[in-house]
Amino acid sequence: MSSDLRRMSLVPGNSIHLMLRVYRYVLPEVREQLKFWRSKAESIPDLELQKQAIDSMTSKQFHCEGGAVYAAANLPMRHVLIPLIVAFQTISDYLDNLCDRSTSMDPDDFRMLHQSMLDAVDPAEPLHDYYALRQEKEDAGYLNELVKTCQASIRLLPSYSLVADNVRKLVGLYCDLQVYKHIRHELREDALQAWWSKHEASFPAISWNEFAAATGSTLGVFMLFLAASDSQLKPAAVETIHDAYFPYICGLHILLDYLIDQEEDEIGGDLNFCSYYDNMDQTVERIAAIVLEARNKANRLEHPAFHRMIIEGLLALYLSDPKVSKQKQVKQISRELMKGSPLTRLFFFVNSVWIRKTS
Repeated sequence: MSSDLRRMSLVPGNSIHLMLRVYRYVLPEVREQLKFWRSKAESIPDLELQKQAIDSMTSKQFHCEGGAVYAAANLPMRHVLIPLIVAFQTISDYLDNLCDRSTSMDPDDFRMLHQSMLDAVDPAEPLHDYYALRQEKEDAGYLNELVKTCQASIRLLPSYSLVADNVRKLVGLYCDLQVYKHIRHELREDALQAWWSKHEASFPAISWNEFAAATGSTLGVFMLFLAASDSQLKPAAVETIHDAYFPYICGLHILLDYLIDQEEDEIGGDLNFCSYYDNMDQTVERIAAIVLEARNKANRLEHPAFHRMIIEGLLALYLSDPKVSKQKQVKQISRELMKGSPLTRLFFFVNSVWIRKTS
């Protein structure tokens, strides 16, 4: 291996190293991938499907950019990881838009749409008729191409067989959440509680809303993709990764997302898992506890500094969002969560500048 390749294969150990890789290598390639998928979306003949495909990339571009940070930990494999992460996240965001702004309220329709995500992470699975239960169907092969891109990329991951079961488990939970949270408002809470009752015994330290939030994150899947890019991966490492990411790092990710969206979700009548805490004091207490547990779990992983940067980056990304400054109580929470972490403050500054420049 050449010295340049060896250097690029090293996992970033500090924030400067990570950010240099992200801005130099990762973000430009993510945007190239999104440009390609946008051109495909613009060719979708059904106007509703076209609108949701384009809107999902416009409003949620940062999901792909954030997820692709994992490719920075193995730059020689970024030609596999970036197309995989972007395609998988694009499916997720597209389907979320289809269900959130849906012409259908049919849980079977939502389940059928999300079969595409299960197929995407299993290269042996044939394609299905994902639009079978809805009126809009003509997408010119857009969703099928996204699925096939994921499958083709996964075939290039040398250790995917070791992570496949855990990936399917996380994707299955994600799909469950998308079905239950998008059904009729009067049914969704009972459905979520019934779902939680099947998993409660396995997660005694968290509440139902925290479990549901954790299932909504794709970070655990992306970390397993990264792990599978290592030909020397050991089975024991896979379980340690799963334990660290689910529910704690994944839960933190989505709870922060809901935290800053509380005001707009209340206005729109949308489900928000932070609203199930008794008050703001409990919200601070629980999110802070999850941050602490996520950090502790990250320290048990190989390359703990990288995973700690993911956690601090999540705090900075969400707490630097302009929405925070407009919500007095959320602003107070952000101050509490940012205490005692110089790394978070560094990310906070960088992301604030980045958001102002690109908004």
